[in-house]
Amino acid sequence: MWFKNLQIYRITDWKLMPEELEELLARRTLQACLSMEMQSLGWIPPGMEETRLVYARGQQMLIALGSEKKLLPASVVNQRAKERAVEMEAQQGYPVGRKQMKEIKEAALYELLPRAFVVRQKSHAWIDPVDGWIIIDSSNIAKADTFAETLLKTIPTLLLKRIKTNLTPASAMTRWLSGDELPHAFTIDSDSVFRSREDKKVSVSYQRHPLDSDEITRHVRAGKEVTKQAMVWENNLSFVLDENLQIKRLTLLDIEKEPAESAEEQFDSNFFLMTEQLKQLLPDLIDALGGEVVE
Repeated sequence: MWFKNLQIYRITDWKLMPEELEELLARRTLQACLSMEMQSLGWIPPGMEETRLVYARGQQMLIALGSEKKLLPASVVNQRAKERAVEMEAQQGYPVGRKQMKEIKEAALYELLPRAFVVRQKSHAWIDPVDGWIIIDSSNIAKADTFAETLLKTIPTLLLKRIKTNLTPASAMTRWLSGDELPHAFTIDSDSVFRSREDKKVSVSYQRHPLDSDEITRHVRAGKEVTKQAMVWENNLSFVLDENLQIKRLTLLDIEKEPAESAEEQFDSNFFLMTEQLKQLLPDLIDALGGEVVE
């Protein structure tokens, strides 16, 4: 268990114990897609055990949202609709109209849905009620927000929002590369993306390429800002920070792990190590970005 991507949310006044959270999640577990459904969402076991919906270690909790989604390409639906349109034209003796074609497409969709392939996916979230974090392991903002929305439907009293900082990540990263002092816990790594403030399509990417001051100055003077930057925290974790305060490619560096006797012990050990590291990284990162916006 090790998150690769972090979507950061703030929670306040969390009062649920693991058993209480388990009871709430059990009311909205993942159900198989019905024949005429495109997608189904629900809670599934996050850990090695196949029954528990909440994995808890001390006060730290891990949950997982499962999804079933039917794969039905538009090209397949359109092809079937064309076939049905040809049949309809032959029967009625004149071409189908726009409204009729829309109805034919809907009928083709309903005909094909029960035969569509189903893809299953799983997303994890770590809940830290002590420091007030919910961290969703996803590289996609929309998918993370779907997770958060499902959690809000499951726990209507939950106070949950994306975290905001006083400095935008783009402005802070641009300053750091331009010579401003970097917070002591962090070092700059060699992957960067500069993007034009005026034309979002104009960008320059560097991979494994340490930038010299002249290159940075040239990009900044040309109206570009840093939208992605690889960084290292305390020589323990490497990651890429982006303009939306997403952490990607999170990697544990040279920390010695004790061998585990079973898969369950390894899962537990990894979860403990991850949460202990992130409980230190996240406050340092928020401080480096000027602190959290209090609303």
